[in-house]
Amino acid sequence: MKNKRLIRLLLGCILFAMAGLAAAAGFTFQDTQGKQHSLAGYKGKWVLVNFWATWCPPCVEEIPDLSALHDKHKDLVVLGVAMYYRNGQEVKDFAEQLFVSYPVILGTQASASQVGPISGLPTTYLYNPQGKLVAYNVGAITRKAVENYITKK
Repeated sequence: MKNKRLIRLLLGCILFAMAGLAAAAGFTFQDTQGKQHSLAGYKGKWVLVNFWATWCPPCVEEIPDLSALHDKHKDLVVLGVAMYYRNGQEVKDFAEQLFVSYPVILGTQASASQVGPISGLPTTYLYNPQGKLVAYNVGAITRKAVENYITKK
């Protein structure tokens, strides 16, 4: 019995370490304009990666706050990764109608796996200027919450 617990604990530690290594490696996305975005390319800046969908009410509600963050804080990059869409043009049109000012990426499960698990929408990951994952949130996030976090660190 103790051996089984020890084995489970060791396997859990190994999986956790592997997940940390994957996150440390970063990500690379291409936005709807064809521009490449990578965690390594934004060294020295905060990076907020927000997974969302056009049909998700909390996702839509947080878009104005994310645009305001992107526009106001030059030391913060916001990347919006659209998930579970019918076609790319639908996402582009939707983002244009909502005046999304930050880059929009057409996400897939494979591209999302570069960042981490998406257990619900919206899901937000925040990286510090050294590229380290420092916060993770499932559910809507506000401008104030992000500003409080980045100004305290």
